[in-house]
Amino acid sequence: MFCGVELGARIEAVETELVTTGSAAARTRLGDTAGFTLPVGGGIASFAEANSPLNKVAGLGFGGVPSDDEFEALEKRFAEYGAPVQVELTNLADPAIGESLTRRGYLLVSFENVLGLALDEPPELVRPDGVQVRPSGDDEFEVWLDTVAEGFAQPDTEGVPSHEEFPREIIDNAMRDLTAAAGVRRYVAVHEGRVAGAASLRMSHGIAQLTGAATRPAHRRRGIQSALLSARLRLAAEAGCDIAVITTQPGSKSQQNAQRRGFSLLYTRAVLVKDSASR
Repeated sequence: MFCGVELGARIEAVETELVTTGSAAARTRLGDTAGFTLPVGGGIASFAEANSPLNKVAGLGFGGVPSDDEFEALEKRFAEYGAPVQVELTNLADPAIGESLTRRGYLLVSFENVLGLALDEPPELVRPDGVQVRPSGDDEFEVWLDTVAEGFAQPDTEGVPSHEEFPREIIDNAMRDLTAAAGVRRYVAVHEGRVAGAASLRMSHGIAQLTGAATRPAHRRRGIQSALLSARLRLAAEAGCDIAVITTQPGSKSQQNAQRRGFSLLYTRAVLVKDSASR
């Protein structure tokens, strides 16, 4: 699957929408003065709350090159909260933005890959023996979150490790906000009568975002992730989405599993960070 600038801009716009709505929900929960969102370069600068995964600059690069004054303004806002500025910049963005960030003292700390799959028709379901995938309601949110937390706490060791770790309480807040405001749907995989895996999905403008998945270590290597992935892909195709996207760490087991299911590497985001103290 080929990804040009037009498709990259479309995917990044949906990512921007996700971050924007999640950050707005955090302000509703905490009060209007708790954080901010600022439009910049076709994307968004967001601060939801301390240590949140929604604290970032996303979707940058498809609406012109921000001026130094625009960068200065958003850096000042992050500094007001004592937070670093984290920019996730796709390699499809205007190269002048990377030059500007480097000149302003941003440091490259990591990469993440965005993979995509064309949903031309509903894919075949993967049904490992003894595994059932179903939607997860609000009544088992804590079970769903426990599964995600346990899976992420003991990740596979393949590939480039993530540079980020988030407190359990913050993940709890972010997922509640994203479920309530951004339309993120939760799913679980049940194996031997226990919730063994958990995953989530968001659909917008024909794009299905696979927004996370984890398997409890005791249930790994039983096809849990394949079952969760195929169930979400089928749902997305039946809902009219034409493409599914997933973000992974480079060289990770998650990337390998996605490519085995037919996903192609579309583009890479560089993660650049500037500490608030370095302004």
